[in-house]
Amino acid sequence: MRIGLPIEVLRVLVGVTLKGLLVAGLFALAACNTAETTSSEFVDDIEPADVLYNQALANMDAGDLKEAKKKLTKLDQQHPYSEFSRRSLILMTFIHYRQGDYAGTTETGKRFVSLYPGDKDAAYAQYLIGMSYFKQMPSITRDQTITARAYNAMNSVVEKYPESEYVEDAKKKMRVTYDQLAGKEMLVGRYYQERLEFLAAINRFRRVVEKFAATRHVEEALARLTECYFSLGLSGEAQNAAAVLGHNYPDSQWYKDSYALLQTGGLEPKESPGSWLSDAFKTPKQPT
Repeated sequence: MRIGLPIEVLRVLVGVTLKGLLVAGLFALAACNTAETTSSEFVDDIEPADVLYNQALANMDAGDLKEAKKKLTKLDQQHPYSEFSRRSLILMTFIHYRQGDYAGTTETGKRFVSLYPGDKDAAYAQYLIGMSYFKQMPSITRDQTITARAYNAMNSVVEKYPESEYVEDAKKKMRVTYDQLAGKEMLVGRYYQERLEFLAAINRFRRVVEKFAATRHVEEALARLTECYFSLGLSGEAQNAAAVLGHNYPDSQWYKDSYALLQTGGLEPKESPGSWLSDAFKTPKQPT
């Protein structure tokens, strides 16, 4: 017959065993924690800013823009407030543009202009922002939000950095975007006119006269206004539109057609001084 140990003895032995396991576990945990805090595997190696920058330049010279971008990103992360970080930001903007990453171009370009508005490279950053929008301009049949952004970005180059080498090209791009914005208004206006929705058409043609009077579309806009007003029986407005057209473009075919249209109703061009049409055309505004 087997006799077990007294219950009191068992309790003492179990207690000692549990305490031993607990102490062993604590020592093991401490050893693990010590190893983790001293490990360098979780800490990136810090490389000198100038080394990373020069490596990026070498990559760019070799045509490896992908590797150059990695170096510049690492530089910005490890040395965010250094002089080389400023330089890396403008290079990154250029790389994004060269790669056709226009979203990246606008993001880094705007960041550069925001952080360093007075820097010698700020005009270039702003110009690349404008070019990124310009490259994405849609066809005239689609929404022209990007076109308006391209215009405004290039306008910032002209207004904020008038002495920069990018001003002349920025002005050329502005004329292209300006003309396309006006063309979109004309397209929509003609659509409404064809559907005999003359009031809606007038609003579009009026916007061209008020906002885009410096474009080639203004002659047609004035002629279309003459047609719409005439169709609505608004003789005075039709005569005024034709008169403004004739005053500014006397040799235009649009004026000849408008004059002939008025004659079918026994009318002739007659300007009304002080009208919105006369005043708006004298002081054309830029698109917003």
